[in-house]
Amino acid sequence: MEVPLLTENTHESNRAFPTWDLIGPEMKRICYLAIPLGVASVSQYLMRVTAMMMVGHLSELQLAGTSIATSITNVTGFSLLFGMSTALETLCGQAYGARVYHKLGIYTNAAIVSLVLACIPISILWIFIEKLLVLMGQDPMISAEAGRYAIWLIPTLFPSAILQALVRYLQSQSLIYPMLLSSVAALLFHVPVCWALVFYFKLGNAGAALAIGLSYWFNVILLLMYVMSAAAFEKTRIHFSKDVFLSTWEFFKLAVPSAVMVCLQWWTYEIVILLSGLLPNPQLETSVQSICLLIASLHYYVPYSFGAAASTRVSNELGAGNPSAATMAVLAAITISMAEVIIASGVLFGCRNILGYAFSDEIEVVNYLMKMSPLICLMLIMDAIQRVLSGVARGCGWQQIGAYVNFGAYYLVGIPLAIVLGFVIHLKGPGLWIGLNAGSVVQTTIYGLVTCFTNWEKQANSARARVFGAVSPTDDESKLVP
Repeated sequence: MEVPLLTENTHESNRAFPTWDLIGPEMKRICYLAIPLGVASVSQYLMRVTAMMMVGHLSELQLAGTSIATSITNVTGFSLLFGMSTALETLCGQAYGARVYHKLGIYTNAAIVSLVLACIPISILWIFIEKLLVLMGQDPMISAEAGRYAIWLIPTLFPSAILQALVRYLQSQSLIYPMLLSSVAALLFHVPVCWALVFYFKLGNAGAALAIGLSYWFNVILLLMYVMSAAAFEKTRIHFSKDVFLSTWEFFKLAVPSAVMVCLQWWTYEIVILLSGLLPNPQLETSVQSICLLIASLHYYVPYSFGAAASTRVSNELGAGNPSAATMAVLAAITISMAEVIIASGVLFGCRNILGYAFSDEIEVVNYLMKMSPLICLMLIMDAIQRVLSGVARGCGWQQIGAYVNFGAYYLVGIPLAIVLGFVIHLKGPGLWIGLNAGSVVQTTIYGLVTCFTNWEKQANSARARVFGAVSPTDDESKLVP
């Protein structure tokens, strides 16, 4: 089932006055996309969580090494692939909206080639993670375990690259349920395989890393079988041709700022965790900050799925030349996301007195988390807005603007303020999170201003110019140019 595009005439008489008759159906479209996307993303995330849980039953040393390796591989590898692949949300989404269907396959193939090539230098870096950690002053035994896990995780890079491209290919066509089913199936495959490799074959954390790779390959194979055989992809089929190489540069022009946009924000949270280890009583500070980040991460997939749905709807409608429909998608996504986060933050704040007991029996940790709860709630609220607006930015092709915004918000405001509040004014952990929240407020405000003052007619023209610019005049699709 596909989400139908709204026709331009539907909104032509209602540009200035969006009504419930218009925004209601759009909210249903957003939910149709967002819920399966959220479940699929969580399923993929749980593969790594499951592996970590099983390694945790082996030894404290292997768990410590795996934790460090997971953080480093996320920062240096998976975040980069994820960020680069989001360029397809612009390219494929707008091409699908403009009905230039064959370009979806070309863009996706160009992305797969580019992302797989990017895996090569990442793999080389991961081989030397043990030595890098030792040079950074980490414990040699923990570094050895981290290096071992990272090396065995290298086979996961390549299916991850392909999977990220396929996910965006399906997302741009609103074909979400195949992605959902394959992700759940891969998770069900992963659990027994991981258990067998870790405990039965006694491969330790190397077995956990290998299980993740096998599960990712299983997910990719399922999706490729579906994409290559289903009638729904007759017009958008992924095939290899010389146009793939011609489109690689077009992909890279958006992929690089897309990666920067995503990575700058991901890295901020890792920096805050590292800074917490420099505070007095580092064991307590690091533990509490990690728990705060875990809570925010668990909620992350909800606004992310709304943002991804907004990206799809906005890119489709801009490609189709329907600027008012794109505006309606933005309003619908923000409305749903805000309704959800009000409930989530309200529940979290209401449970602040007992929240800490879910993670620790230490009264010191429980009281500290109660003190941090309002700051976590503020983070969730800002996250809910900016994730949707980030999706809108990807749908419009504003990745370069997003990279500048994220850099300014977090590295010129957020992190410097966190350092001042945490270390100079001695607010410690709360000071770090106030700085992090300040960066998020700045980021959300700028995204909001850019979105509010956007000329959507111009964005629709730019989207169609991007799609049709590389199409030969002899192509039938050129007749669609207004």
